Amino acid sequence: MAASMFKRCLNAAVKVKTFSSCFLARRWLLSAAYTDSKAWEAREKEPQNLAVLANTMDRTYERNLPVSSLTLSRFIDNISSRKEVDQAEYYIYKFRHSPNCWYLRDWTIHSWIRQCLKYGARDKALHTLKNKVQYGTFPDDFTFNLLINSYIKEGDFKSASFVVEEVMLQEAFDLPSTQILSLYALGSYLATRPQLTVSEERALGASLLTCGLKQDNSLGLSAQLLGNAFLGKVENLKGIHAVFKGMPLFWGRGYLGQALAVMERVAAASGDAKLSKDTLDYVSNLLQELESASETDSSGEESEGEEDKKKEDLLDEDDLEEQAKLPEYVSRFKELSTQLESQGKVDSTSFQDLVTVLAQENLEAAEKLDMEEYKNRLQAWEAERRQLIQREKELREKLKKKPE
Repeated sequence: MAASMFKRCLNAAVKVKTFSSCFLARRWLLSAAYTDSKAWEAREKEPQNLAVLANTMDRTYERNLPVSSLTLSRFIDNISSRKEVDQAEYYIYKFRHSPNCWYLRDWTIHSWIRQCLKYGARDKALHTLKNKVQYGTFPDDFTFNLLINSYIKEGDFKSASFVVEEVMLQEAFDLPSTQILSLYALGSYLATRPQLTVSEERALGASLLTCGLKQDNSLGLSAQLLGNAFLGKVENLKGIHAVFKGMPLFWGRGYLGQALAVMERVAAASGDAKLSKDTLDYVSNLLQELESASETDSSGEESEGEEDKKKEDLLDEDDLEEQAKLPEYVSRFKELSTQLESQGKVDSTSFQDLVTVLAQENLEAAEKLDMEEYKNRLQAWEAERRQLIQREKELREKLKKKPE
């Protein structure tokens, strides 16, 4: 995989002269300065005995009293082993299900993810992220970036795509750096040609579409095309309700039609907008799969089983009407593909290489802005933490003075 990735990047470098050898040589995207934890580690800490803290939290919960956000934060900040990461996961869960659940601090979530990365527990970070309602872990964009990059560095593009899915669900594609990382992770995962479930296709489609809408270029248009196509496949097989349920998507039928609309926009555009050839090939294969599934359903009408009847019950009239448009969509796709080819608007550069080009051109500047914002965020977090410590101290003094 590493060799093929290097080859793809090298091909892109031939097309785009500005590529640097150091960028091509590494398997991750973010710079060492971005991922460096010195600024985070340099903040003022409160050394704690975790056994004492754990005992304090256990006794507090036994008395049906709330544990303070500071106590949980201190526990996580003082983690020093993988075993303690596992313990911290339990207390994050307990805190989420306590009266103080709304007060899980942003810096505590950031610290939790950093500790997971530090002690080889990315699986725990991803678990709490995917089960965010149970743990209350809603990271900021900088923290998301660190986690995505760590998976990219290890070549685990599937897990990186899972993190991107969470970014999509939290509608956190605001930073250009997050967009680049996300599209790189998604493109790398799709390049492995994984066998996807309908649920995974829906998640990938929504992630590609929402992130692609943030990019006004050939990469963004290619992502929108593929995202709409994935969602259109789910709509065709399962109905529109299976598409938008639990997703930050606009409710509207005809996602395959929206995919074709992207192609029509590119064909009509006067600029240099193009669609990548491998994306068009992917959509073509996807439509062929739907055609094959439709033909199989038609040939098996007489022997329709209970499972097929159940499937039809899930589709309403509008869903079936949309499903019947598939031949029209396939025909139109072929027409538009031919038109784009004749106009020179099919880019031979792969989707993945387009992301690499974007990273080379824009990531350095995006990182600088992120790191500046991160410094400001650290200062704000520290100011808030000191306020809480002062409030805690005043409350304890007040309780001491209170008569028995």
